[in-house]
Amino acid sequence: MSTSTRAAMAARAAADIPEGWVVNLGIGIPTLIADHVPLEREVIFQSENGVLGMGPAPAKGQEDPWLINAGKQMITLRPGGSFCHHADSFAMIRGGHIDLCVLGGFEVAENGDLANWATSENDTAPAVGGAMDLGAGAKRIWVTMEHTTRDGRPKLVERCAYPLTTPGVVSRVYTNLAVLDVVPGLGFVVRDIVDGMGLEELQARSGARLHARA
Repeated sequence: MSTSTRAAMAARAAADIPEGWVVNLGIGIPTLIADHVPLEREVIFQSENGVLGMGPAPAKGQEDPWLINAGKQMITLRPGGSFCHHADSFAMIRGGHIDLCVLGGFEVAENGDLANWATSENDTAPAVGGAMDLGAGAKRIWVTMEHTTRDGRPKLVERCAYPLTTPGVVSRVYTNLAVLDVVPGLGFVVRDIVDGMGLEELQARSGARLHARA
């Protein structure tokens, strides 16, 4: 059985983004998505620290210390890209002007609840941060994450055990094992599974019931 790498997960999500969308990328796997959208496609990446028109990560030796995303990672700027005040950036987010936000996740529940900011296992996370605004303000939320924790616990669950970032907002999940839609009233519907894995095995690694795509 093969599993998707972080880059492959990002590439798959990038391929599914429609032309012309304005997209915010969360910290972690989502930031890799910008590396997989060619210049000939018009996808406008927004960063909450005030960047509109992010490009892929810079080549080694070509880094600009003044160009960073919200996770303090080095970025590039696509042709036509621009900067704005932090308050204006959050006006875009809170005003419902972001077509899609892709976030990382600790858990996603079958009703679309998202937990991605704290596990309550320690006190290292001081606050929920901008993910709360993005979860409430973006038109759509996708999540990219590993299918299970390092010790094998499922991240797709019936109900989140960790503190919620935003309830009922996730519409699609990309993991290293599958791509799933979150369908209201039904739950997780499998779109794709990695080569060599069947639905039964995927179900065994999940904490909520999975449904085959019609």
